[in-house]
Amino acid sequence: APMVNAFNSGAEFAEPIANAQTDAFGLRVPGAVGDFLILRAVRESGGTAVAVEEAAIFDGASTLGKTEGIFAAPESGAVVAALRILVGEGVIGKDERTVLFDTGSGAKSAEVYANRG
Repeated sequence: APMVNAFNSGAEFAEPIANAQTDAFGLRVPGAVGDFLILRAVRESGGTAVAVEEAAIFDGASTLGKTEGIFAAPESGAVVAALRILVGEGVIGKDERTVLFDTGSGAKSAEVYANRG
């Protein structure tokens, strides 16, 4: 959310959110390294930034497991959730080819998955 907030407000730097809560540990960092570079790249490329709900993160990760056989980290589930939002809003067309990067193994978050049932 800090990057999304910065993007939406036109800020150059992302402000940390105090006491941020998410089981997607890779997204819960005190401050984004290179936030200004990320924001610049997204803006210059005509991209956008999307925040997703916690439940949607785990639904996205579950989809990766069911459809691709990937035991993905929650952070990768967030990417699937964001794609769903962007397709639903018409930002990305249903027929467009889109690449999603899965950069984390669910094995690193096994305890999180076990606690979610």
